Amino acid sequence: MKPQDYSARTEYRPPAGWYRRLNWLGVLLTSVGLAPRDAVTLQVRGRRSGKLRRVPILRTRYQGKDYLVALAGESQWVRNVRAARGDAVIRRGSARHVRLEELAPADRPDIIAEYLRAGRRRSGADANANQARFYFGLDPDPSIDDIRTIVDHYPVFRVVHTS
Repeated sequence: MKPQDYSARTEYRPPAGWYRRLNWLGVLLTSVGLAPRDAVTLQVRGRRSGKLRRVPILRTRYQGKDYLVALAGESQWVRNVRAARGDAVIRRGSARHVRLEELAPADRPDIIAEYLRAGRRRSGADANANQARFYFGLDPDPSIDDIRTIVDHYPVFRVVHTS
């Protein structure tokens, strides 16, 4: 199954129905630590409802720090993190309170490049090529200059552990 195509440059791209229906499984697997090593569950309060929202997400390790890359761009979790001023919890087995700091677009290319490299190691070249194409609208193995052209549309957050 090919991933949902998020490569169009729009303000908000809602997830496909199949993804929303399977979200609970990703949350369960990442929360208990049965997903790939870099998969976690992000918990953040909904900006309108105040309810705790959970989303499975891949953490990217770069130069000794953890980052979250918003593959769908201006997604609901991104909006909720901004409204919560970065206050969130990351779960993988146990819960850790964190503060998420959004990076300026100029600071995002290296993190997105590392996200793609990690995807290649985790899933192989074909899956990584699909990820570059469907999520970022890039050719497989994009250059850092290619990545710079899309960073305005893909928020990246540094994970700062507070507990």
